[in-house]
Amino acid sequence: MPLSPRRIALAAVVVLALCLGGCATFIRGSTQSLTVDSLPGGATVSLSNGERCATPCVLKLKRKHPVAVELCKPGYRQAQTLVRSELGSAGAVRMAGNALIGGLIGVGVDAASGAAKDLSPNVLAVLLVEETPGCTTPRFPPVPENGQTPEDYARTKKKPPAK
Repeated sequence: MPLSPRRIALAAVVVLALCLGGCATFIRGSTQSLTVDSLPGGATVSLSNGERCATPCVLKLKRKHPVAVELCKPGYRQAQTLVRSELGSAGAVRMAGNALIGGLIGVGVDAASGAAKDLSPNVLAVLLVEETPGCTTPRFPPVPENGQTPEDYARTKKKPPAK
């Protein structure tokens, strides 16, 4: 029984949809680098997921989780802000492409992994305001709604050793 051009085209679309499933997940990944800087530098950055660094620093975070950020430096007022997890333009285009090609599985994979989202703002640049005595003890800010707890973050950060 010969295959009709219509059946070949349908098979090609199905194969393409399966291959492109989760397109943003493979192309963009589920993590994003967040750059945090301050003026003056050397402030302690504490994130609601339990991560800590000193400015300037770059942290690799899951795209799908918002994170609260606190900056603390003696002699300067404590600064707090929220880095949101939002549908990014590049992620939205890939999600639409998944839906149009018929990759509903890909839409689900991208949505679940957070690959279609972006952390915003990114770069986070903070101008610290002088204040006496200022922030003397860095604290981890509360976890925002839909944010990742320090326990969840630590669990996802631990990976089994390579064999």
